[in-house]
Amino acid sequence: MTPLRLSLRRLAAAVLLSGAAMTVPASAQEAVFPPSSRFGFAAPADMTISKRFTGFERKGGGVVVSVVELPGPAYTEMEQTFTDETLKAQGMVVRSRESVTLADGMQGVLFTGEATASEVPGVSAVNKWLLIVGGSDVTGLVIAQAAAGAESDETIRAMLTSVKLRPALGLDEQVAALPFRIGDPAGFRPVRALAGNSVLMTLGPRDQISAMEQPILVIAHAVQNPTPQEQRDGLARQALFANQTLKDFQIERSQSYRQNGVDWHEIVARAVDVPTNTPVVVAQTIRFNPDGYIRAVGVTRADQRADVLPLFRQVVDSLQVK
Repeated sequence: MTPLRLSLRRLAAAVLLSGAAMTVPASAQEAVFPPSSRFGFAAPADMTISKRFTGFERKGGGVVVSVVELPGPAYTEMEQTFTDETLKAQGMVVRSRESVTLADGMQGVLFTGEATASEVPGVSAVNKWLLIVGGSDVTGLVIAQAAAGAESDETIRAMLTSVKLRPALGLDEQVAALPFRIGDPAGFRPVRALAGNSVLMTLGPRDQISAMEQPILVIAHAVQNPTPQEQRDGLARQALFANQTLKDFQIERSQSYRQNGVDWHEIVARAVDVPTNTPVVVAQTIRFNPDGYIRAVGVTRADQRADVLPLFRQVVDSLQVK
């Protein structure tokens, strides 16, 4: 099994657990693109771009459509490996599978079905649709889910098959589409934007960072119910310890504070970089918002801490929700 095929199976499991060829006429409705996504759709009027993930969701709940972008060669892999048996193991019972020709001649495969039977009492059936889309240099994996009776098959199919592809966005465009603004980068520069809600930054000339020769800073936005005050320290520690590239954490400081009318939590800790066994210092700061939080994690070599920690804080203090 190739590494790509293995990673695709893992991706399918992560996403899903959360026939005759036909040609689909172009939709008269203009495609709407989630921020930073290359795939856009003519969505029903009661569905809006989600703030929780890349995709769409219905106002009031009941229907979600998520979009994942993968490398171009992934299309052939998924077309071969997404069998009824494979998808059932990943949480979807397939009722039908059909090849589709989409806008601008893109090829796709559309699966319709339902979630595998839930053993949880009171949980209603969930209908599922899965579309894989092959662009010239990118593959789209689109998953729609709707509570039983919440939306018709025709409406979801029409939305999915209206998919259009736009050119790859530049890094500046992807950063501009993030749900937060960095007022003062303090010398850090973006290297990569991730999933429409995160950015990886570094201080130094190299884009590919190895052996911790440059400080790195990752800033991510998450949407969820407000975190009660008494749970914030636990949330922060759990998030920090979940980092599998670091080990041997020794927390120096863990504190909540309020600044400019906003609640924050900060942890500064010593740790060891797993790949290189290099001693590092980690600064994690969480900005709590009414609908979630912004989390910034900066990592630098221990011998750079005096110069770099103030710069991490400078960037964090400038974060604003759009």
